[in-house]
Amino acid sequence: MDLYSGHINRLIEELAALPGIGSKSAQRLAFHLINMPKERVNRLAKVILEAKENVRYCSVCCTLTDQDICPICANDKRDHRTIMVVENTRDLTAYEKTGKYEGIYHVLHGAISPMLGIGPNDIRLKELMTRLQGEVEEVIIATNSSLEGETTAMYISKMIKPTGIRVTRIASGVPVGGDLEYIDEVTLLRALEGRVEL
Repeated sequence: MDLYSGHINRLIEELAALPGIGSKSAQRLAFHLINMPKERVNRLAKVILEAKENVRYCSVCCTLTDQDICPICANDKRDHRTIMVVENTRDLTAYEKTGKYEGIYHVLHGAISPMLGIGPNDIRLKELMTRLQGEVEEVIIATNSSLEGETTAMYISKMIKPTGIRVTRIASGVPVGGDLEYIDEVTLLRALEGRVEL
């Protein structure tokens, strides 16, 4: 039984289809949008449409941007000899928030996953290999520690090593504040193997 009219139900359905939005959150958002002043709703709708029409992939690193070349790739002060490979733009943003990484990025927009039918040709690996023909000295692989992320990291490493470019992998292990008794064996082994001298 529908509790609301057709327009409200359709709005809730569309919002619930967004990632991370369940039915209760979709209802809250729908009623919030309905109660917003019409000018704010129009402004929100306009911003969404403009983003959809103007956001594209950076012609260098493949991150999302509204320019041909994103601000990171266009920055001459960045170290263009070091490329960090990440799975998506959210990962790039997470590293940028640290304020410590001085190099540039390459965004794959996914990870290799045979179970989901995602192969090497379905992510931005060709673009990465093209970039390596420049003055690149190191590629840092910063894919997730999932099975797909590890598979992607190994594949990239095997592709790049014959070129003589240094390939490194971000360390992974015990999170800050984590209790050892609750951490899985693979994570503990990684922490042990990635130990550093104090």
